[in-house]
Formats: sequence, structure tokens, C-alpha cells
Amino acid sequence: MKSQNNIFLNLDWITILLYLALVMLGWINIYAAVYSDEHQSILDIGQQYGKQMIWIIAGMFLAICVLIVDSKFYVAFAYHIYVLILLLLVAVLFFGREVNGARAWFEVGGVALQPAELGKFATSLAVAKYMSQFGFKMARTKSYIVLGTMMLLPALLILLQNDTGSALVFAVFFLVFYREGLPDVILIGGFTAIILFILALVWTQLMILMLLIMVSLFLLIVLRQSIKEGIIGFVIVLLIYGILFGLKNIFEFDATPFHLLAITSILAILIFIVYGLKKHIKQAWFVLLFFIFSISIALSVNYFYRNVMVSHQRDRVDNLLGIKNDLLGAGYNVHQSKIAIGSGGLLGKGFLKGTQTKYNFVPEQSTDFIFCTVGEEWGFLGTTVVIFLFLVLLIRLVYLAERQRSTFSRIYGYGVACILFFHIVINISMTIGLAPVIGIPLPFFSYGGSSLWSFTVLLFIFIKLDASRTKNLR
Repeated sequence: MKSQNNIFLNLDWITILLYLALVMLGWINIYAAVYSDEHQSILDIGQQYGKQMIWIIAGMFLAICVLIVDSKFYVAFAYHIYVLILLLLVAVLFFGREVNGARAWFEVGGVALQPAELGKFATSLAVAKYMSQFGFKMARTKSYIVLGTMMLLPALLILLQNDTGSALVFAVFFLVFYREGLPDVILIGGFTAIILFILALVWTQLMILMLLIMVSLFLLIVLRQSIKEGIIGFVIVLLIYGILFGLKNIFEFDATPFHLLAITSILAILIFIVYGLKKHIKQAWFVLLFFIFSISIALSVNYFYRNVMVSHQRDRVDNLLGIKNDLLGAGYNVHQSKIAIGSGGLLGKGFLKGTQTKYNFVPEQSTDFIFCTVGEEWGFLGTTVVIFLFLVLLIRLVYLAERQRSTFSRIYGYGVACILFFHIVINISMTIGLAPVIGIPLPFFSYGGSSLWSFTVLLFIFIKLDASRTKNLR
């Protein structure tokens, strides 16, 4: 009994208090988002806020259960939990209930459960288990294959449910891998692909090609620490383009500036290869691979955008990037959300006085767009407080992860922090028009039992691991 009491005494109460504060604030804002004069009691279980109270109580019960279980259980059964959740993700495709076009829910006795939410902590456990095993090295090809498979399996099953937002969350594990030794080049490659995807939608191919040539030359200068070679490379590109442009005018053949620059790039690459082989320059090969990778991504974006993404996803991206301005269609939710947040001003309109939310101008205002309720009723000050609390929680989680003696606990802790970070940043960015609407909840705020329970279990497993950090968990 004394040992058990000591475990509870070792709990990080700062994190627990932050959790409770966010959950209570979320409950109050759900009440404000769907409040009606006919149902004024916040305890009315016939309304969303009454049901959320039940989810909160059940979530606290789950938290206590997580804390009671021995911390070694989560290490020993990490793979078992992961496989069980994968089976649930498969089962929901056949036996699940369809909501808003996504077959992602089990419904038992009026209670809906979304396995995709459970996949986050299950994958975190499995990843931590694999990466903490004796002899693990991030740089091995086997490690990339296994970890990539662990990420992709739940993500693909969730994509089959037509829930793109939840599937994208699993990409955040790359940040965990980076903390554990993933080479910089892979992470940089990922961010480069994202930037090129966006640029390819708003820029012409000619502009992108010119940008990549300039960036490649700049990289050569930085890596070789030789301005001379960068200038020579730039002059070579100009000379090749000038010669091609002159030949075009002399022989009057049909070629656009893009065609000329594309041929220039190919010839420059060939010169680059010959020069690199002759001088045995490793940096030149890196720059060459960067250019080929980047141009491949840029040229394939249009196919992916038109043939892989579905129409409503394209519409949301088009509205975000300003390609379209459909305020009555795909851009309606975000437009109304920005009006609601902007109308709150510095101090907000006051509790239960938000007109945009009270009169249902903002769709999904208690779930995906709960943050606009905070902005309208509590203003800039209220949103700042909420973001500050989230920021303190994330910083606290990173601090706790770094103090772990167990590799498993540290990796799992970073998984928790990264998942929460992704949800917080993307959800808030959605509501203010900085990210496309992909339908993911704001942790501890959005209405729903599945997301609240999932985030609670995700967080409290780490709190339990931290309380047992003196044990040998590996």
C-alpha cells in the first residue's frame, strides 16, 4: 500500500491541473456554443453539454484506471494494444456507422466510439516499444521500414473510412523520429515537399523551375562554402539558356520559356554529374538529388491534386490559397468562423452573448470550430489564455519527456506532445483560415466522448510512466 501511495504522490500535478483546466474550459464553451433558453441547465443530459459532462466523468474514471495499472503493463502489452486497435479499425469498415460520409464509428447503446482516436495512443505505444528495444538504431533501413509501416497501417485504414484529417495526424511521428536520430535531410525533404505542393498550386511551372535552380545554386554555395562555384554554376545556366533562346529565334521553332528552362536544367544537370564525378564532390551529388527530388514533387502535384484528392478537399484547399472564393460553399465555415472570432474584439461579447454561435451561423461550432466560440465570447484575451495553457502543457510534456530515465517513456512522451501539438495548431489554424478544414478536434475542448477519452488515455499513460520513471522500463 505504501508503494502504491508513493506512485500517486509522484504524479505530475502541474500536468494534471492543466488537463483539468482545459477540460473545464472546454465544457463551458460547449455549453456556450449550443446554449438555448429552453435548456439552461449545464447538467441537462439531453443536450450536448450534459452529455459532455458524462464524457468528462467517464474520462476521469479512465484516467484513474490508467494510473492504477502498473506502468510495466504498457511496455509489455504495447504491441498487443496496437494490433487490437488495428483490428477495430478493420472491423469498423464493415460494421461501423456512417457519419458525415465517414464510416468510422461503432455505436453501442446510443454511445458512439471512434477507433481512429484510439489509434493515436496505440501507435505511440508501439513506436516507443520498437524504438526502445536493445540495439535499435535509427539509421538502419529496417528501422525506417518498420516504423513507416507502423505509421502507415492505421493511417491507411483510417483513409479507407474517408477520414483524411485523422489519418494525417500520424505524419507527426516524424518529429518523434527526428528527436531520436532521424537524419535532417529526411525531415527537410518532408517540409520541402509540403512547400512545393503549395507553390505548385499557385505558381506556374516556369516560376517553380526558376526557384529550384536558384535554391540549388545557393545550396551549392553554402555546402561547398565557395561563392566562386555558385557563380560559375549560375553563369553556366545563363549561357545555356541564352544559347537556346538564340537558337529558338534563329530557327524559329516553337518553344515556351518553360521548355527552354527545362532543357537548360537537363543540360546543367548533365554538366553537374560530369563535374561531380571528376572532382569527387559529395555536396554536388546532394544538390543534384535535391533538385531531382524537388522537380519530381512539383511536376506530380497536379496529377495528385486532380486525381487523388476528392472534390470537397480540393475546394477547401482552393479557398484557403485564394484560388477560389466560395463564401457560400466550401469557404462558408471558415468565413463565418473568422467573423465570429473577429467580432469578439479584445475582451469578447461576454459569456452566452455570442450572436454568431448562438444563432448557428458557424457549422460544427461545438466540435471542429469550438475555438471560434472562445474568440467571440471571450475575445483576444480569452483566446490568448487558452493558447497559453496549451503552450504550457506542451512545454511541460517536453520537459517531462527529457527527464525520463526510460527510453520507452521518453519516446512515448514525445509522441504525446507531438500529437497534441498537431491537433492544437491545425484546429486553431482551421478556424482562422490558415489551414484547410480537415475535421480534427481541439484537444479537451471539442464535444465528443471518443476524442476526450482518447486524449485522456494518451496523456495519463505518460503521467503514469513519468510517476514510475525510477523503474527500469527500458
